[in-house]
Amino acid sequence: MTTPKKFASQADLEEKKVTFTRLSDHAYAYTAEGDPNTGIIIGDDAVLVADTQATPAMAQDVIRRIREVTDKPIKYVVLTHYHAVRVLGASAYQPEQILASQDTYDLIVERGEQDKASEIGRFPRLFSNVESVPPGMTWPTMTFTGKMTLWLGKLEVQLLQLGRGHTKGDTVVWLPKDRVLLSGDLVEFDATPYAGDAYFKDWPKTLEKVAALKPAALVPGRGPALVGEKQVAAGLEATGGFIADVRSSVEAGVAAGKDLNAVYKETFAKLKPKYGHWVIFDHCMPFDVTRCYDEATQYPDPRIWTADRDRQMWETLEG
Repeated sequence: MTTPKKFASQADLEEKKVTFTRLSDHAYAYTAEGDPNTGIIIGDDAVLVADTQATPAMAQDVIRRIREVTDKPIKYVVLTHYHAVRVLGASAYQPEQILASQDTYDLIVERGEQDKASEIGRFPRLFSNVESVPPGMTWPTMTFTGKMTLWLGKLEVQLLQLGRGHTKGDTVVWLPKDRVLLSGDLVEFDATPYAGDAYFKDWPKTLEKVAALKPAALVPGRGPALVGEKQVAAGLEATGGFIADVRSSVEAGVAAGKDLNAVYKETFAKLKPKYGHWVIFDHCMPFDVTRCYDEATQYPDPRIWTADRDRQMWETLEG
């Protein structure tokens, strides 16, 4: 008799080694072996941080590393999307502004509380010292639609919404001068894309728009920083390939009239040989296939994940 898989990533307890990499005169990547990354931009007069870590206690390690290279004030925090693991550390930076797309703001209004409870329950290790998170939501203080330009002195920083993918609010941070891109979870490397709130049909087109910028370096949502056009292309190709493979398998199952359970088992078996070595593959697949099945059947927009819905889905697919 096989032992049932422990719910989501509650069995994942291993601490990861952090790397702080300089990518250009102004950009750094804070990465941790497949745990959520943070991107840092140091301008003439201020610092911008994209994706904050999951708790203020965890954000202190990012701040410590920033302070090893600059004493400029951290004025801006950018939320590339609304997921709790990316935003709940924001208060530690005491920024002047928290920036996000209007779509991200709307998602926080609609589902922020449920998402927070759901994520903390799924992946406790990623919310170290969760008691350090202030009550309530992390609210953007300024929002934009499409494009917003910040000037850190003479350094131009563009916040761009290139299309839906990981969520409908995805924002990338682009440094035209250095050709460095902070992608959030639109791009992953050696890590499985979480697609529980995704738009499978749109994601590949959005990645084409990322590629069109021709980044020379890219900080993905998870995995090591990608340095050089060849590595960046490999990251974009791997992420796009995974999304396309999930969609193709799920849509074939739906066309054949199979239920979610059968489609999940089939898709898992098809993708495991190619992607099973990626970080959090077993964790993401139930959420990814469920969302893709939803999109292919009757839910063009992602349904809200709650702690209860997480459990029910896990029981159905992995119980």
